[in-house]
Order: sequence, then C-alpha cells, then structure tokens
Amino acid sequence: MFTYNKAEVLGNLGADPLIRTFQNGGRVCKFPVATSNSWKDTEGKWKEETYWHSIVIFDEHFIKRAEKHLKKGSKVLVEGAMETRKFEKDGQDHYMTEIVLRQYGKGSLILVDGTQSED
Repeated sequence: MFTYNKAEVLGNLGADPLIRTFQNGGRVCKFPVATSNSWKDTEGKWKEETYWHSIVIFDEHFIKRAEKHLKKGSKVLVEGAMETRKFEKDGQDHYMTEIVLRQYGKGSLILVDGTQSED
C-alpha cells in the first residue's frame, strides 16, 4: 500500500523566524505562516478568513536560508510533511499539527516576494 504525506502552503510569515539551538548543537526554526480565503456572502459582500500554519524546520540547509532571508511579512512557499504532536499544558492534553521539514526529508522553502540565492 502506498501512502503520501505532503503539505504545501503559500502565505506570509506572521513573525520573524525563531531559531533555537539544542545542547547537542542541532537547531530548530519555527515560524507561523498565514493563508487566507476570500468569498462573497449571500448579500454580495466580500468576506475573508485567515488560517495560521505552524512551520517547524530541522534541516540545517533550510534553517540557514530562513535565518538569512525570512522576516515577518515575507511571502513564502513551504512544502513539508504534516505532523501532529501531543503536549501537556495545565494538566490537559493538547495537540498541535505542524508542517515539518526534517533533515534529509523531502521539502522546500522558497522566498516568493524577493530575491534569494540558492544557498
């Protein structure tokens, strides 16, 4: 049986990338990306809804690219795998679904609204 886990979003960064370093020297980069949907309601008025996507990058190549080129408001195309993680807060279980780019995984990070080198 064949399965495929791929998520792709084209949107704008809602905050500057946050990069953290682990004790072992590895790094992780996180940032939110906003996408939106527009439509006319039954009265003919335009409506818009914004969706927020959590992006998590473990691949050092993409982390370097994000660190060098991305900032709040940047338009990006991100492709990665959907992953849901469980965490506990205030004694309650919570779940968060993220688009993740892992080392040696298939994925992409493209700055759409500017120039960037192919680092």
